[in-house]
Amino acid sequence: MRGRRLSALAPALDARFGRALSAVPDRDRRNAAVALVLRGPPGLADPPVRECDVLVIRRAESPGDPWSGQMALPGGSLDPVDDGLLAAAIRETREETGLSLEAGWGTLGRIETVRPLGARLPVITIWPFVFRAGPDAAARVASPEVASVHWFSVVELAKAENRGSHPWTDGGPVRNFPAIRVEGRVIWGLTYRILTLFLELV
Repeated sequence: MRGRRLSALAPALDARFGRALSAVPDRDRRNAAVALVLRGPPGLADPPVRECDVLVIRRAESPGDPWSGQMALPGGSLDPVDDGLLAAAIRETREETGLSLEAGWGTLGRIETVRPLGARLPVITIWPFVFRAGPDAAARVASPEVASVHWFSVVELAKAENRGSHPWTDGGPVRNFPAIRVEGRVIWGLTYRILTLFLELV
């Protein structure tokens, strides 16, 4: 459905992927949680989702990080201190961007889990959660794991003309992966897969 408003997004997410609190860690794999944070425009209590922005980070360059330098959603591994996967997404977002999702902003739901497809990538299950932030929400680089912070328009992420491919190699032949190109940045891999699932609902 096109033109879905934020008030209708939560029931749509629940119907398709299950409620946020129904997420249970995968016992056979490592688990991580990421946050897809939507920032609405000022002056609209219930804006269309396509008029919102999405928070995206660029990961810092690091030899030990399999996703070094890539565009990503804020998030990270489930830790023993976390009271579940949702709590992990909230904690990691605060640690990486300084954005506190507990400050009166709502959890809208979750998206289907994704798992890395590359043989050399970690054996991990990633749980994406969707949040609503206020129009004055601000994010910053708050961790050495983050190189930069961006708010991308849902409209721009959804445009067909911003779709393309990204060449990548892990030491073997070059492969081309589907990608979104927006504001000079390339979103591909796991983050592309998560955003594609999300964009199908808006």
